[in-house]
Amino acid sequence: MASLIGVGDNTFDRYLDRNTMYPGGNAVNVPVFYRRHGGKAAYLGWVGDDRRGALLLESLRAEDVDISRCRVVNHPTGRCDIELRDGDRQFMGSIPGARKLIKLEEPDYDYISGFDIVHTSIYSFIEPFLPHLCRASKLLSFDFSSDWTQNYLETALPHVDAAFLSAPNLGDAELEKLVKWIHGTNNGLVVVTRGELGSVAYDGQRLYSQGILETNVVDTLGAGDSYIARILYETHRGTELGEAMRRASESAAETCGYYGAWGHGASIEDA
Repeated sequence: MASLIGVGDNTFDRYLDRNTMYPGGNAVNVPVFYRRHGGKAAYLGWVGDDRRGALLLESLRAEDVDISRCRVVNHPTGRCDIELRDGDRQFMGSIPGARKLIKLEEPDYDYISGFDIVHTSIYSFIEPFLPHLCRASKLLSFDFSSDWTQNYLETALPHVDAAFLSAPNLGDAELEKLVKWIHGTNNGLVVVTRGELGSVAYDGQRLYSQGILETNVVDTLGAGDSYIARILYETHRGTELGEAMRRASESAAETCGYYGAWGHGASIEDA
């Protein structure tokens, strides 16, 4: 069975107008979706010893995601406040919480090395550990989200095998130049989401394009992570990249149909 571990960020997405919060974070969401697709999944991160931390771990156990290497520390679990505008998420402020205390050690790298894919993100405070994480990984996937900069890419890309990023405002010519530059830097898969324009991917030979699928949008939170997880799952199984993108778009559209990244909502008052 194909396997993936998420390493790094976790949070609780709080919908203040609904008094409801949901577990999330890129390095959490991707393994959850990967497990739902049929792969083996785990999460390794630093979690607070509070109610949010307990709810996060309970939810991951319920999704059959291995959390045996997670650390529970005396620090608040992170949170992110969200407002929905016509189904699209707007981030209103956040605190990183316990995730910023991450400090990977040799037993962690040994454990990580047993997975087919390792996934982390720009929000994971992972930069000091990236070279060692790369050496421990068979394939290291990294989500640069929309907060990437040229300097950040130049620093991180040499350690990354599969690069995911968001660039909704780039024109076609700029986008093609960017993905070919990224591939020239890390010689790996490059996938860029473009909002309403869909997504593109480049494998060093061909530039693929995939439009978004029409769906009833309730909440877009988690759709990008669902897309990433499906791409990683399908390509590892040998699915042709264009077909993998189509299936990933189906997964992302499905994720838009409910609140939160992957459910397991709880009252904000409970935490």
